[in-house]
Amino acid sequence: MLSQKIEEICNRQVEREGYSFILYLAMASWAETRGYPGIARWLYAQADEEKMHMLKFIAYINERGGRAVIPTFRKPPEEYESVQKLFTEVLKHEQFITGSIHEIVERCLEEKDYTTHNWVQWFVTEQIEEESSVMDILDKLNLVGEKNMYMFDRDIFGLRSEAEPEG
Repeated sequence: MLSQKIEEICNRQVEREGYSFILYLAMASWAETRGYPGIARWLYAQADEEKMHMLKFIAYINERGGRAVIPTFRKPPEEYESVQKLFTEVLKHEQFITGSIHEIVERCLEEKDYTTHNWVQWFVTEQIEEESSVMDILDKLNLVGEKNMYMFDRDIFGLRSEAEPEG
């Protein structure tokens, strides 16, 4: 059985993972309409992954005797100055999510909820991979520059981690 504090922080994560889902959808749409189908494909895959994360939290809360609450999501930005700035925002967002997951770990330890602590470790590892993946993309963007995007866009999907599902 989840304590009220653990249920609340997990429900907060439902909102954050759901926002990640729509944020990456909006980014994918921006990329797709700017002629970057590879970047759009990468972002659509990220959006699918974030949706899966949200669903994992919903299922966990409900399975542990809590009640998952489906929130309203704020509208994500529609415009980005450049691909570089877009991925800089992706990294900032992933770092925010990492901090949020760490807050859950901290709350679990305070509440002595070792079951949730154990369960959330998957997300701790996932965030290491998420941040690393985006940092790799930013490194590649720094190498190619904004004027050489054709090959980058063509090859970006290969930069997804081997551990990440394609669909």
